[in-house]
Amino acid sequence: MYKRFKSRFLFCNRWLDRHIIVRNMEAFQDLIVIVLCLGLFAVMLIQLWGIFTDIMQSLNYKQVTAKILFVLILVELFRLLMVYLQEHSISVGVAVEVTIVSLLREVVVHGALEISWIQTAAICGLLMVLATLLLVCAKTPHMDCMSANTKFCPITHQGNMESQNEYGFHDSHQYDNNQPLA
Repeated sequence: MYKRFKSRFLFCNRWLDRHIIVRNMEAFQDLIVIVLCLGLFAVMLIQLWGIFTDIMQSLNYKQVTAKILFVLILVELFRLLMVYLQEHSISVGVAVEVTIVSLLREVVVHGALEISWIQTAAICGLLMVLATLLLVCAKTPHMDCMSANTKFCPITHQGNMESQNEYGFHDSHQYDNNQPLA
């Protein structure tokens, strides 16, 4: 009985390789994220120009503060996209930081005295949940780092070095380059 490879589709005479499709889709997603980064950068420049003109023309502090906080939110979103480009995963900590800054921007723009007590209680509850989530993310080691098992992850790399030293492989790292022994 003939079994097909798991990495190939069943149709089109097996011309469609799943790994090639996934690699091309990842490249296309990276292109989309790069376009989003350029768009965010353009919006940041437009907002900075708006802040500059608002300061030169009139001093509406509420509007200038709202624009400055909006630029800070855009900077955090830009950082979130940069983390995605580097690791191909969304950083929960950065996303929580963006949410906290966005929530505080809305409070500053609308004014704390103009918000009803129910909304204030909801905002306080949401901020406490987000702060707890941020603390949990800070205390939990990054899962990609742990699964990658690279020297950039201090948890797994130190553990591997200790286990190698425990078994007496002190000089085995010099033969890691796949070079002949003689």
